Amino acid sequence: MLNQKGGVGKTSVTLGLASAAMWAGRRVLVVDLDPQASSSWVLADSDLEGGRAAPAADRLLAGGGTSAAARAVTPSSWGDGVDLVPSRPELARWEHASGRDATRLRTALLGLIDGYDAILIDCPPSLGHLTRAGLAAADLAVIVVEPSALGLRGISAVADTIDDVWEEDNPELDLAGVIVNKVPGVSAEAERRLDELVGVVGRRALWQPMIPQRVIASQAIAERRPIHSYGWRATDLIDAYDALWAKLRRRAKQVR
Repeated sequence: MLNQKGGVGKTSVTLGLASAAMWAGRRVLVVDLDPQASSSWVLADSDLEGGRAAPAADRLLAGGGTSAAARAVTPSSWGDGVDLVPSRPELARWEHASGRDATRLRTALLGLIDGYDAILIDCPPSLGHLTRAGLAAADLAVIVVEPSALGLRGISAVADTIDDVWEEDNPELDLAGVIVNKVPGVSAEAERRLDELVGVVGRRALWQPMIPQRVIASQAIAERRPIHSYGWRATDLIDAYDALWAKLRRRAKQVR
């Protein structure tokens, strides 16, 4: 999950998909590559939240291999269906690590894929080494946007970065599509921005359904709970994430 623009909801989409997977009886691993560690804060247990030193994604970027990856995995507070490779603020030192091998993360994660139905990588709001490492490790790249003027800025640069990583580090990488997040119920401005987005990526690249803008999405993050735990109060969000998870599963099977 990537976009160089912050605030579009990469983390909430990552967590929404993890929630859908867990409710469907699947197992997922969330790899947090954002030094802000938002996914880690939501998913971590109380010890990790309190600052106890824990193996984290930086060990994988350093080339620790599969053994380091296994040690970095920690159970999430959500339950057995979701595990976490946490981030820490120190991960920021990797952002400008030019010349580093971007494929180390992929090598580290290869030994873990058989234990999960999906590995979801939450990238930082940038196109530096951390995002390139995430793309080098991924089979599918999903761009997350919101239908606003600032939310769509730089989409072409994101697509170019995906192409660069495909050429240089990961010939298996495929742009799966674009998830549109925080869609208001009625907005002429949002409609204009969606038309603009179609002009950049094409209509077929837009995944359906789009994710509606709802207050309970922010509440779920604040309360560190899976969106599916809210039941009827989050019906439209749950339906959207269930459909997007199913689509992600279908696309993943096509590339495996």
